[in-house]
Amino acid sequence: MPVHVSVMLDRCIALLTPAIEKSSAPVVIDATLGLGGHSEALLRRHSDLTIIGIDRDPEAIAVASVRLAEFGNRFRPVHAVYDEIDNVISSQGYKKVNGILFDLGVSSMQIDENARGFSYSQDAPLDMRMDRSQGQSAGDLINHETRENLIAILRKFGEEKFAPRIVDAILRQRAIAPMNSTIQLAELVKENIPAATRRTGGNPAKRTFQALRIAVNDELGALTRAIPDSMDALMVGGRLVVMSFQSLEDRIVKEFFVKASTSTSPRELPVELPQFAAKFSLIVKSSETPTENELLENPRSQSVRLRAIERIAA
Repeated sequence: MPVHVSVMLDRCIALLTPAIEKSSAPVVIDATLGLGGHSEALLRRHSDLTIIGIDRDPEAIAVASVRLAEFGNRFRPVHAVYDEIDNVISSQGYKKVNGILFDLGVSSMQIDENARGFSYSQDAPLDMRMDRSQGQSAGDLINHETRENLIAILRKFGEEKFAPRIVDAILRQRAIAPMNSTIQLAELVKENIPAATRRTGGNPAKRTFQALRIAVNDELGALTRAIPDSMDALMVGGRLVVMSFQSLEDRIVKEFFVKASTSTSPRELPVELPQFAAKFSLIVKSSETPTENELLENPRSQSVRLRAIERIAA
């Protein structure tokens, strides 16, 4: 089994436990199952818990299913994208659940498996699909998309200020021959941004690879659809915990959480009316980051931001 260290594992368990303990037969959705580390810890901690594990990657489903087979029907894997969470919950026979966990971004297994094309440090085909059974690859995208759309993708999803220079270089290269190499793309990016920029901020291809991955998998679109549906799926006392690994994801989560936990009562009213009261309360007032010990044990947790919210009214 691939080596895998679950990010902020103890904190996630601590945040979800009060919601789990409110029911005699609690249900938690692991909306980003991955290799099943968070699910395993929760199942071991709570003997009456059922977990529905969602993942769009069939390979992750297969690995996690073997890992969690000992829990029998208490673990139910579902191959789906997390914006299908409503359908997943109803298909498993539930209307509301006690908790939902999101561990966003690309998984360790996907990064470490070179053939998936997520890494810019080793050569592989430009794929980047979390589900390789469907959709266009990153290679398809850069070889066929228009200049304007490619620039928009790099700017919006990678916050890449040198997007026009990078895209023009891609267009010149693909006119000679199609691009389908991670190293080729990483080198092209490096060669087409200023030398001063290359010396700071890590690998200069990071923003371009992030942008293509987000676009290929519609990550922000899926998240924008999934968060409000997830909040609606919580029973009173239920909790939603989300870990984001880049600012675009975290901004989406923050906006939904702030809006849901804010009263809409008109300011001129002397008292708050029930119909205007917030139905959710922030458990984590802003966001939390890993401890120093976790950063030492798991360097990949460095960029994580955790947010959590609880449903307090129907």
